[in-house]
Amino acid sequence: MTLAYVALGANLGSPVVTVNAAIGHLDGIPLSRRLAGSSLYRTAPVGLKHQPDFINAVVAMETELPARELLDQLFAIEAHFGRQRSVPNAPRTLDLDLLLYGDLTLDTPALMLPHPRMHERAFVLAPLAEIAPALAIPGQGRVADLLAACADQRIERIAP
Repeated sequence: MTLAYVALGANLGSPVVTVNAAIGHLDGIPLSRRLAGSSLYRTAPVGLKHQPDFINAVVAMETELPARELLDQLFAIEAHFGRQRSVPNAPRTLDLDLLLYGDLTLDTPALMLPHPRMHERAFVLAPLAEIAPALAIPGQGRVADLLAACADQRIERIAP
């Protein structure tokens, strides 16, 4: 089994409902099980600023699936919730990102691990710190230390 971390985010429709429902769908991924989940967080958009706030969370999972197969399962859940990929950082019904897959470092057109820029984003680091504060991101440092460097980013815990 490999320990993986998945970020969830949404800002269209009913994002709180969507993120909670998507967490439930993660339980249906074959050869995998959810170990922990963070609270929900309301966060300011990154990139395209003139859009609704996001609801974000992070889930820890154990999986026997290879990283690319796990990513395919995440894409299938996004599609189930109506995800359409238009421009980067656009509003979305659901975004699922594979943040970490064990200690695997990978840089391919289809998948980069650790997820790029996760170490710069409070909307990933705050929920990740809640469930794994001592976790180190390969090549970047400890989650708790990285979160401190994002203190200027607006984020609010809204639900356990």
